[in-house]
Amino acid sequence: MGRHGQQVPLDDPENAAHAWARYRQIMRLLLAVTIATVLLAIGLLYAFNGAVSVHFYIAVALGIAFTMLLGGALMGLVFLSNGTGHDDSVDNRLPRSDELWSRKDED
Repeated sequence: MGRHGQQVPLDDPENAAHAWARYRQIMRLLLAVTIATVLLAIGLLYAFNGAVSVHFYIAVALGIAFTMLLGGALMGLVFLSNGTGHDDSVDNRLPRSDELWSRKDED
């Protein structure tokens, strides 16, 4: 349940299934783009540098893949949360700036 008893959009099984299916689709597309990027990077490194240590190529491939997949997964979760209205159900009432910076003893 969200604020004031509202139902959170991901509480609905059909809505949640659609949202997670969309997230998995984004991740599959990202995986394909990541593989293509890693292969392109390895190919370009080999073309310009020749045969370097295999550890160099492994490190480059893992660095690119980890960065792209982690960044994409986190951004996908942001899209999932925002797209389903899950963010709207959060009670985020912050105090006004004058409430934060005023002294209690001035009253």
